[in-house]
This record gives sequence, C-alpha cells and structure tokens, in this order.
Amino acid sequence: ERIDLFCAQAVKLFASVERLASADAVPAAVAGYLRQKNLPQSVRMGDDPRLSDLPWSQEGALEVRHGPSDGNDEVGVSHAFGGVAETGTVVMVSGADNPTTINFLPEHHIVVIDATSIQGDLETAIAGIRARFGKGEMPRTVNLISGPSRSGDIEQKLILGAHGPRALHLIVVGG
Repeated sequence: ERIDLFCAQAVKLFASVERLASADAVPAAVAGYLRQKNLPQSVRMGDDPRLSDLPWSQEGALEVRHGPSDGNDEVGVSHAFGGVAETGTVVMVSGADNPTTINFLPEHHIVVIDATSIQGDLETAIAGIRARFGKGEMPRTVNLISGPSRSGDIEQKLILGAHGPRALHLIVVGG
C-alpha cells in the first residue's frame, strides 16, 4: 500500500514510474527508457555500489560514465536514499558516490529506489537519515525531489525543465 501510494503521488507530479522485481533488471530498464525516449544510449552516474555493481555490461550498447556531471550529460542515474510515500518524493543524500550534480544538470534524471526504503512520511525519512549517519553527522546535502523541475512563473504556464531535469523516471525495485 505504501509503495503504491508513493508511485501514484510521483505520477501526479509528472514523474514516470517503473517497478522491477530485481535490481539486476535495472540496466535493461534504463536502456529501455533511453530507447523509448529516443535518447543516446549513454548515462552518467556516481560510484554508488548499489548501481555500479549491477550487470551494466549486459546492455552492450549502453555507455556508462562515472563521476559528477559537468552539465553536458543528457541522462543521469542516481540511487535514492529513500522515498516519501505521502508526497511521491525521493530523498537524495550527497557524497562522492552520489554527486549532487547528477540530480540537477542532466535533462533526464533516472532514480533507482529500493521499495524497502520508502517511508510513509517525511519525518520518518529524516529520522532514517539521522539513524544512518549518526548524531551530529549529516551528509553535506539532502535533496528532496518531487517530480521533474518545473515553473509556472511566466504567464502561469507550467514549463517542465525550468531549473533542472525536464523528466524524472523512478525505478522502484522490490516490494
């Protein structure tokens, strides 16, 4: 129920959602998303072992580059720390393995999230960050991402991609 709510809320915020039974299916899902959107078979990601240990080589045409984005990457792939079901929000923590630039610079952001890390509310998600990092130790940056970047500042017309990715694709694994 919590995972279904997360997915439904994310879709309301213009994100696309794909559910997978196993993390090993993530590379094929990423390649499929790129084909569906007619994008180059090339992604940028950090060195998070939850991503880098996946069988990317099975997708022979897919080029995977590691490290922070310099703004020239069309697609970034990140792994979420967690999610908030009541809002469809992904919780991203920064670090060498998850560079913040991947969250904001590419036009398309693909976020992998473990279903077990989706909490019901924001307070529980924040408590999870505190528990993970310890008292007085927090990551440099915590980003809460709810849908693709958008703005309605000009003539109250909604524009996607105004200040960041114009597309957010969530891959929920498990659950």
